[in-house]
Amino acid sequence: MTHGAPAKKTPTNDDEEVVPPPDGGWGWAVVFGSFMIHIIADGFTYTLGIFIVELMWYFDEGSERTSWIASIMVGVTLGSGPIVSSLVNKYGCRTITIVGALIAAFGLGISTLANGVTTLYVTIGLLAGFGFGLIYLPAIVSVTCYFEKKRSFATGIAVCGSGIGTFIFAPLTEALIKTYGWRGALLIITAITLNCIIFGALFRPLETTRPRRKRTTSEMAVELAEKEKLMAINEESDNSPTDSARRSVDDIAANGGTRQIVQDKPTSNTLTVSTAVGDASLARMARSQPHLLQVPGDVAGEDSRKFGSYGNLPNNRDAEMGMTVSSRKGSTAETRSHHGGSGVMYRKDALYSGSMLNIPEYRADPKGFSGSVMRIPDDAGSGTTNENEKVKVCGLIPCSKESYDAYKEMMDFGLLKDPVFILFTISNFCTSIGFNVPYVYIKDKALELGIPSADASFLLSVVGIANTIGRVILGYISDKPWLNRLWLYNGALTVCGLATAFSAFCDDYVSLIVYCASFGFTIGAYVGLTSVILVDLLGLEKLTNAFGLLLLFQGIASLVGPPIAGRLKDNLGSYDAGFYLAGSMIAISGLMLFFIPCLQRWTKSKTKVSDVSTKMAPIH
Repeated sequence: MTHGAPAKKTPTNDDEEVVPPPDGGWGWAVVFGSFMIHIIADGFTYTLGIFIVELMWYFDEGSERTSWIASIMVGVTLGSGPIVSSLVNKYGCRTITIVGALIAAFGLGISTLANGVTTLYVTIGLLAGFGFGLIYLPAIVSVTCYFEKKRSFATGIAVCGSGIGTFIFAPLTEALIKTYGWRGALLIITAITLNCIIFGALFRPLETTRPRRKRTTSEMAVELAEKEKLMAINEESDNSPTDSARRSVDDIAANGGTRQIVQDKPTSNTLTVSTAVGDASLARMARSQPHLLQVPGDVAGEDSRKFGSYGNLPNNRDAEMGMTVSSRKGSTAETRSHHGGSGVMYRKDALYSGSMLNIPEYRADPKGFSGSVMRIPDDAGSGTTNENEKVKVCGLIPCSKESYDAYKEMMDFGLLKDPVFILFTISNFCTSIGFNVPYVYIKDKALELGIPSADASFLLSVVGIANTIGRVILGYISDKPWLNRLWLYNGALTVCGLATAFSAFCDDYVSLIVYCASFGFTIGAYVGLTSVILVDLLGLEKLTNAFGLLLLFQGIASLVGPPIAGRLKDNLGSYDAGFYLAGSMIAISGLMLFFIPCLQRWTKSKTKVSDVSTKMAPIH
């Protein structure tokens, strides 16, 4: 780590408080921008198969070689997720989206000059793929930043643009190619892609802190009552100091605190309390009645082990008394002031698109949740910062601290030691192998049955509208407490896989429409419920890490899926084998996840045995 200018001291934030997500207001403009970006980006991506058919004829290439265009683009879009996350954490959603739109449009624009599919591997695959990758992540994160209570509804509207975009772009692309050829059609879509700049500009950064307002008389009365309550509890400390200390902290926690005690020094009798109740006023109370929070050192040590530690950001004024009273809100504000970047990826729930009522911490304390989801960087409590500070990734590439933190969080392979996550990753990998095969080849499969080109392209529109309906219905059902979300997810993938495998028996237009509707509806679970299932299985704390690793493996799987199906078509003369393979992979991915409850029980029992062995081990 290199250092430039002298470090500056982090300012205190006693006069600032966290601004909770507005759950409306400008947030609806952000939802609109995200919705339109999904229409454009996913609309083009999922209908690229129409271009693939045209390019096969134009360049006289086989299915495998031509399909690499789509595979590389999707693989780069997904695989670049961790890199995009690091950039978003430094520069924010708006800037990265605009840059991504420019790169994607540039890649598509120069593709019109290509004289072979190899050139398109670079222009559409790498350039446009990376550009859409820069658009994909901010389109989700920007919405989650603005919504908390209405997050599920808001993100649901935004991602519905994906299915609607597929529905619109399929006939649009067909008409443009028929009228202007594939080069002219691609040039027009390039212009459409540039509109993502306008929609990305709607992603206005959300102010996370504001000046703390003055307390009203009624609020001060409540504060005084709380103070008297603590004093009354302390009177019992002579008889039972341990119980008194525990009850005092529990009372704080019941009113929105973090229920945390951290011993400052091993021999100190003073407790460091982090709470969202009293803020600076609790510090003033401690000055006038410092004995209220004094307990024997052994009690502090015992309770600190029980409660754990969320983080201790020292406040100079309170430290002079031997104690720190730092609210979760103050921690968030200090994190933002310490880092010059957007810091949006420091939020544990940045990638969570489900209902917040699914989060136990939110149900327990909705008001305090907003201030607790911000991760505290490793050096946040050091009191120093350096705007020019750089970190070298792998010792080679210099980047900002914000970028490094986000990248490190997403690419922490330590999570692969978790058996449950390993199984989920394998399942996700299998799903991704088969996911893009229908999108790339369904039109060509229909053409082989003698179906007109316009009708064949419309099959993708059927997939798109069914996908929209599926996301809405499956998302709504998944929020019901009486339903096991994991079983819903597994069942949808299994049905989707079986439908794809049996699509080989579809020999007319009606049967293909039925298949496309089934595929679009059920595959919506894979896209829409992944983050929710991850939180159910691993917890919100590990969501960013898990999502980053999944994006990496999804990118690899998406890279190889369509070319394998294309190779089978070139060798066997039919798409049936490719659809068998894709369907089998998707069905297997759903079936294997039914073993997760058994794996969880085994892991839990193994952990208990390990804990017992540790406790029984002799002490030397």
